[in-house]
Amino acid sequence: MAKSEKEVKEKKTTVAKSAKKADKVAKTPNPPAGGAKTAVKAVKETKVKKVAPVKETKIIEEAPVKAVKKSKKVTNEDTGSVSFQIENFTAKIKSLTKHLQEHSHDFDSRRGLLIMVGKRRRLLNYLKKNDMVEYEKAVKALKLKA
Repeated sequence: MAKSEKEVKEKKTTVAKSAKKADKVAKTPNPPAGGAKTAVKAVKETKVKKVAPVKETKIIEEAPVKAVKKSKKVTNEDTGSVSFQIENFTAKIKSLTKHLQEHSHDFDSRRGLLIMVGKRRRLLNYLKKNDMVEYEKAVKALKLKA
């Protein structure tokens, strides 16, 4: 606020100085050289309009973007397991599905959703082929159609 007041004061002083110069030019008996402008025209051109005080801008804070909720605490050892990856893809798929219900024309997100569904399907097939017990636990916990 102090900065804007200083700017306003400086502008006022420059306006006053230019007005004084214009008065001096108007009082001189000889017109300016070149004959193109008369003293009265020179005075009109040199006068500067008064500057309105600067208004402060208000900053509006935006709401933070919600992150994808994770259902369980992740340890460094767990992130590579197939069941964790399936769970992680499921959480992302649910959030993207909700987003696409509101924004039906977001085709880039729709493509990403389809890619994630395919990856999750491949992981489920792998788990079903190699560890049937873990597969059944994952399907039951995530409430997926098997």
